[in-house]
Amino acid sequence: MIITKTPLRISFVGGGSDMEEFYSRRDGAVLSASVNKYMYLSTHPFFETGQICVKYSRTEIVSDTSRLEHPIVRQALEQFGIKGGLEISSNADVPAGTGLGSSSAFTVGLLHNLYARNGAFVTKDRLASEACDIEINRLKEPIGRQDQYACAFGGLNIIRFLTSGETVVEPIHLPKAVYKAFQGSLLMFYTGAQRSASAILSEQKSAISSPDKTDALAKMVELVWKTRDALYAGDLRAFGKILNENWQLKRGLAGGITNPAIDGLYEKGLRAGAEGGKLLGAGGGGFMLFCCLPENQSRLRAALAGYGEMKFKFDSEGSKLIYAGDEYLER
Repeated sequence: MIITKTPLRISFVGGGSDMEEFYSRRDGAVLSASVNKYMYLSTHPFFETGQICVKYSRTEIVSDTSRLEHPIVRQALEQFGIKGGLEISSNADVPAGTGLGSSSAFTVGLLHNLYARNGAFVTKDRLASEACDIEINRLKEPIGRQDQYACAFGGLNIIRFLTSGETVVEPIHLPKAVYKAFQGSLLMFYTGAQRSASAILSEQKSAISSPDKTDALAKMVELVWKTRDALYAGDLRAFGKILNENWQLKRGLAGGITNPAIDGLYEKGLRAGAEGGKLLGAGGGGFMLFCCLPENQSRLRAALAGYGEMKFKFDSEGSKLIYAGDEYLER
């Protein structure tokens, strides 16, 4: 058996500028961090050597890879030329559809696992690039490139999307005290709704060419650098205000990003002392992230007691191989 562990991510500022419709015209950028909530992928020789067994929210057993209904698994196995004799299982700390990039974490983790099974070393950049190829180019998902790089690399980063097509990961190295205070200022609450991002992202993707949406995204990219400067200055109050500014821009990018329930939760958080926040992921549900200074956190938790808080810390390692059984080691 081989097991890989790939972190989920939270995106702070700049989301949407990682779509080609934007960065083919202007450079895009996001600031994001991977967190200690993970996607686990395991592969194991399957007893029936002519079949593939895939276990996720359901179980598929097929004799022909092309008959797999799980699109990411189907594409990955075709890439590696795997026809049978393999069992694939996935487990995640957080459900899909909650805005933490679980789909891309799955893709990155599966590719990492299959490379390890072949006894091949693969760079984080290659993992991210090939995950983008599967999700965006082959499966035509209406998504950008930030999640794949955030999950593969891990850490707190600015990820830049250049008009040349190049993606550049620039780590943010904060002083230990600032890093600890920053991590401690972030609280995440579950809205109680899971959603498919495809419809929202499809609308956002098609609307990017309109001048008002392009200008909004350009302003969000500018906020990435302001956010970086606020963090290096240790000014978490300013960070929270920028987070709020980014959310106000994001919520106008497409219908369905927010709704009265989400807006009500957000306003309740601000009234309880949060400096700012945003809904994670494409919108419509999932987790709401707040930046809140320590002296106001008990008030914020009390105000949002009806919502489940998910405690987390940053992850710094990215996708990694955590177990390789005898059949791998004895090659």
